[in-house]
Amino acid sequence: MLIRRESPADVAAIHAVHAAAFADAQRPDAVPVEAGLVDALRADAGWLPALSLVAVVDGQVVGHVVATRGHVDGEPVALGIGPLGVLPAWQRRGVGSALMHAVLGAADALDEPLAVLLGHLDYYPRFGFRPAVDLGVTPPVPAWGAHFQARPLTAWRDTIKGEFAYAAPFADL
Repeated sequence: MLIRRESPADVAAIHAVHAAAFADAQRPDAVPVEAGLVDALRADAGWLPALSLVAVVDGQVVGHVVATRGHVDGEPVALGIGPLGVLPAWQRRGVGSALMHAVLGAADALDEPLAVLLGHLDYYPRFGFRPAVDLGVTPPVPAWGAHFQARPLTAWRDTIKGEFAYAAPFADL
C-alpha cells in the first residue's frame, strides 16, 4: 500500500471511495453526504492540497483522508480531519490507520498545531485524540460532547483556546 497526495486523476475514485464507505443499506440510491462534502471542500478556500491523501493498492485508490483549514477563536491554528473513507473490501485491514498516521505526520511536518475531528470514541484515541474540551477547544455544536476530539501536534500552544470552526462546506451538512 502506498499513501500519497491526491492527484487530479484521483478525484472520481475518491468520490467513489466515500460513496461506498458511507453507503446506507436502507437507502442504496442515496449519495452519502461525505462524498459530496469532499467535492465541496476541494472548491473551498480551506482546502489544503498537501493534506488530501489517498491509499493506493495495485494502482487502485482504496482509501482517502483530508484535513482542511479550521479556526479556533477565529484564528487559523487548527485542522479539521475528515472525512476518512475506505472501500468496504479494504476496511479492517489497516488502511484507515495508515491514512490517519500519514495525515497527522504530514500536518505535524507542516507545523500545524492542532487537529480536530468528530468521531468514534473507541477508534480515534489510538491516534492521540481526546475530548477537545480538555484542551480548551469547544465544538461548534455543543451536543457533540466527547465525540468532538482533538490531538495536539508538535507546534501546539496552550494559548489555543476557544470555539472551533470547520471549513465552510461543513456548515452546509
